[in-house]
Amino acid sequence: MTSVRALTAALTLALTATACSAVGDSSGEDPKSASGEVVLVTHDSFTLPKPLVRQFETESGYDLVVRASGDGGTLTNKLVLTQGDPIGDVAFGVDNTFASRALDEDVFAPYAASLPAGAADYVLPGDTDHRLTPIDNGNVCVNVDDTWFADHDLAEPTSLDDLTEPTYRDLFVLPGAATSSTGMAFLLATVAEYGDAWPDYWARLMANGAKLTAGWSDAYEVDFTQGGGKGDRPIVLSYDSSPAFTVPKGSDTSTTSALLDTCFRQVEYAGVLEGAANPKGAAALVDFLLSDEVQAALPESMYVFPVADGVDLPSDWASFAVQPTQPYAVDPADVAAHRDEWLREWSDVTSR
Repeated sequence: MTSVRALTAALTLALTATACSAVGDSSGEDPKSASGEVVLVTHDSFTLPKPLVRQFETESGYDLVVRASGDGGTLTNKLVLTQGDPIGDVAFGVDNTFASRALDEDVFAPYAASLPAGAADYVLPGDTDHRLTPIDNGNVCVNVDDTWFADHDLAEPTSLDDLTEPTYRDLFVLPGAATSSTGMAFLLATVAEYGDAWPDYWARLMANGAKLTAGWSDAYEVDFTQGGGKGDRPIVLSYDSSPAFTVPKGSDTSTTSALLDTCFRQVEYAGVLEGAANPKGAAALVDFLLSDEVQAALPESMYVFPVADGVDLPSDWASFAVQPTQPYAVDPADVAAHRDEWLREWSDVTSR
């Protein structure tokens, strides 16, 4: 099986080709000028197989325009800044770590999609107006390069506390909480584990040489030793599904593993944007993302688990994409109440 870096490159090319083939070059074009389009604003990791894009366009009658807008955190910030005059019709990729901010700012319009079996388990608590629809889920977990640790005859870390030990100095890389939903999930994991003492944990983590990047791609693909580049850090913040994509061809063993005692549950949502030029097309796309075909494609196209029950997962996932039984969680109401305060304090601690 190809590496995460190779898959990411291939999927990025597919996304670019899809966006161009759907409506041509969409740069600089006002989405409100074309009634036959539905404009999806999403994060940089979004992609769907070309046949599914064509299926949506055929069934709905709309051309799909995809506007990538950075990491999940950056995406949310852009949606908030353009509230009332949105840059698209529908958004995908706001997750439970940033969702409360989007709802507080009235970014999304109500739309009660018909959920497949199992999806109700992932509905955002407190979203009584049905403004966000769950599409996929996964867990943000610390990942380690098993090969590197074996080669260096060093025991792998197993817990959050281990990451602050001198044994692992200068070995950990992770995206920052202010710019990355993945990084925000890790911050919330530390809040869940350490309570009011979480800033002390971060002070110890940074003093132990942890490196911050802007987003997941920078951390995994550039600095991580198994990311496909020339990284020198064998510990990275990634996902529970990541080890399924680091299985060498012809092997029955992954070169990486997720530390299941470090994980935070992440759910990604889609929603119709308030003030959308094409709310009908936006609703059609939300429904399509819940379809059997899209739910089945999510694991290999975006490395995430579907929210629908009964979806057959790729064979490697049974062995290597193991989900934690007790991931960390923080009540969305607490996130809404303390998000800005936590991010300010996190920025202070990590910039010292």
